[in-house]
Amino acid sequence: MDAMTLLHQRRSMGKLAGPAPTTEQLDALYRAALRAPDHKEMTPYRFIEISGEGLDRLGELFARSDYQANPHIDDGSLDAARKKPKRAPMIIAVIARITPDLPKVPPVEQIISAGCAAHAMLYAAFAQGLGAMWRTGTYAHDKSVWRGLGLGENEELIGYLYLGQVGGRYPEAPARDPEAYLERWR
Repeated sequence: MDAMTLLHQRRSMGKLAGPAPTTEQLDALYRAALRAPDHKEMTPYRFIEISGEGLDRLGELFARSDYQANPHIDDGSLDAARKKPKRAPMIIAVIARITPDLPKVPPVEQIISAGCAAHAMLYAAFAQGLGAMWRTGTYAHDKSVWRGLGLGENEELIGYLYLGQVGGRYPEAPARDPEAYLERWR
């Protein structure tokens, strides 16, 4: 796949099937991530691979998060939270490692770099014929989930990359005219 085709055609895939990506495919994802823009070459991110029983553990973190937010939540909703990680055979949690008090590389640049690493991984997955979906939402911002994943004081969860084999048809890409998003100064 040439680079422009990749850039113009990549789509998120919410329907994912097994098996999980191979060791070689994962290596390609991580190598792509390590090429993300990175002021001062800090590599301000790390990853947690979650598969097998790890998906069950993550589901328990999601259920605990929901219970803490609403102690009156019903069992069906807690079971639904537990199942959410099982929508893919593998999840990679992308974590920004923030070094505070760097005048030339503020925290926002470090977080953006981690986001760019996640973005590169999505494109590398698509280029290899894998399905991928970047998910955030409540569970990406919940501090109890962060603690459960072992995030440190200066770390933030950027999101979860759900990975697997393409389990359906890619949704039609919406037609967007670049001119609608562009302002020119001349």
